[in-house]
Amino acid sequence: MRRRTLLAKGAASAALASVSLGAVSRNAGAQTLTKMTIATGVDPAFSQFYVAKEGGLFEKNGLDVTINTGPSGSAMVPFLVNNQVNAAYGSDLAGVINHQVDQNIVAVADGTYLSKWLNVVGRNVDSVEGLKGKKVGIAMGTGSEIFWRRVVEKRGYKVSDFTMVNVEAPEMLAATERGDIDGFAVWEPWPTRTLQAVKGTKILQTAEGIYNNINFVYMNRGWIDQNRATAEKFMRALIEANDLIGKDRPAAIKMVSKFLKMPPELTTELMPKVEYDMDWQPRSIDSIQVAEKQLADQKKLKAPLDYAKYCYMDLVKAVRPENIKVKELPK
Repeated sequence: MRRRTLLAKGAASAALASVSLGAVSRNAGAQTLTKMTIATGVDPAFSQFYVAKEGGLFEKNGLDVTINTGPSGSAMVPFLVNNQVNAAYGSDLAGVINHQVDQNIVAVADGTYLSKWLNVVGRNVDSVEGLKGKKVGIAMGTGSEIFWRRVVEKRGYKVSDFTMVNVEAPEMLAATERGDIDGFAVWEPWPTRTLQAVKGTKILQTAEGIYNNINFVYMNRGWIDQNRATAEKFMRALIEANDLIGKDRPAAIKMVSKFLKMPPELTTELMPKVEYDMDWQPRSIDSIQVAEKQLADQKKLKAPLDYAKYCYMDLVKAVRPENIKVKELPK
């Protein structure tokens, strides 16, 4: 009896040792993952970040990534200054603005082309002209501002014909409902959500034929230089996420919906309004030039953009060279 007890204790000890060794092994494996913190907004235009996280693609490439989210992708780009985050995902305008603050902030990939993503929404008005003299919510320093200014220009109006109110995108629905603003110009999902929630609202202008901006992935060049292997792993994970979005949209929708806590039906409706790229092509450069021109027109451009310094294509080129379709940068 005593021998059986000792054997049982021995077996238990061996099993415990085996479990402990397994835990140590797993922990050792986990410790080999390189930590990164990245940042962006909360809408399906940034889906590659979410899919890479939920689909385990960061881990597959040896990365332990934390995603910080804010009111917009553009609002998170400034955190690249002093390496508060390692990568951000925001509008074309946000990148040019922040590159003027710190020239280490560079665009590393064209992430998404917003084909049907921006809208002007009004409440109790029938047209953009009906917003004259009224308050229009704009997320300043983002694609929202470029889009609104292009709408005004295309229609032959002046910006001064309207009262521009700086409102972060997620606050526009509530601001419209309270009557703080009479309309707004911004990206999805806020137009669709506002139409569903606030009576008397309607789409007054879509982006088609007016302005289709691009969201870029941004990084700090100094950080890339010191962590080149990690930066390439990060880009590989994003390109793999982009592939998954293209090849298995239902799976991608589930991942995006899970991360954003967004109803799958809404995610299904919104994702086709975006083209997912993770490349460099001529329209990438065109989009940057539009942002640069807007800042110049507003006398907010400190100096002409040095495209050779700003457009950092090396990571995409290292991971998937065929995704580089730009033959020459502006001088």
